[in-house]
Amino acid sequence: MKLRNAYLLIVGLIILSSCRNDDDTIGEVVPPRLLSEVTIEDDAEIIEFLKTHFYNDDEFETPPEGFDFKIKFDTIAGDNSSRISLFDSPNLITQTISVDSEDLGRSDDDEIINQTLYTLVVRQGEVTGTPTIGDFSILRYEGLLLDGTLFDASTNQPIRFNLSTVVQGFGNGMKNFQTGTGPIENGDGTVSYENYGIGAIFMPAGLAYFDTSPNTVIPTYSPLIFKVDAFAYEPDSDFDGDGIPSILEDLNNDGNLNNDNTNAEVEASFGIYTANYSDTDDDGDGILTIDEIELDADGNFVGFLDTDGDGIPDHLDNDL
Repeated sequence: MKLRNAYLLIVGLIILSSCRNDDDTIGEVVPPRLLSEVTIEDDAEIIEFLKTHFYNDDEFETPPEGFDFKIKFDTIAGDNSSRISLFDSPNLITQTISVDSEDLGRSDDDEIINQTLYTLVVRQGEVTGTPTIGDFSILRYEGLLLDGTLFDASTNQPIRFNLSTVVQGFGNGMKNFQTGTGPIENGDGTVSYENYGIGAIFMPAGLAYFDTSPNTVIPTYSPLIFKVDAFAYEPDSDFDGDGIPSILEDLNNDGNLNNDNTNAEVEASFGIYTANYSDTDDDGDGILTIDEIELDADGNFVGFLDTDGDGIPDHLDNDL
């Protein structure tokens, strides 16, 4: 089995603990479920949540004194029966992302299923440009189940991580947010940002942890919500320092850097898997990738080389 599970890379980054799901009986074997059936159920659950809940848009439109610019969800009922649902909000963005069941560790299902990702952009940041899945992002977040259970949160201070080292839905959702200005030193050892992007990402299990559970709070096959404050990002991030901006290592252009591994078959014989964006020798020929590409005098990426003219860039061609 090829270890192309994008979500395996995030354990210890978004959620630090890894335990058995409390909902499972000790010793019980939970039969694996098809990506296709889970996708249908998850999308129905997310749509139900979006249609029955609203957010505090009135506070964002006219901020009261002392407003903390935090998103709050509530049910459309009673005094709130006339509120606009999240589903009908003009700030809701939908994306269709194809997921291969093999990327989720399923070598026997052979399914490629479209997933719908929903991103609510409550406030767009003032800095033009948005991060890619290959960039380092500086942000603050809260992770929630659809029932409102909090399963993870960063501290109040900004946290920095690469958007391909987290669950796929998170990285793809962050592509919708412009960021703010900062950091601003607060004089007490902390920093802050101004006019940053604010929103929430609603993702099905196929773009999250699918049939694994990184802690005792998240059941398997769970759709998730992440509230985010998009403070800043680092354009053209090079995660492995091989000279190539990580976003250019999405060889199949599917919005997932973790399933692009040029020398996967060779690595599999050693029981390892290193995606190109985190591999300093992408083709495993013993020559560092940075020595097989074109750089300018300052060491910045210029382009790819194809010495033998076979249409395969040198850094991906181990038979030069």
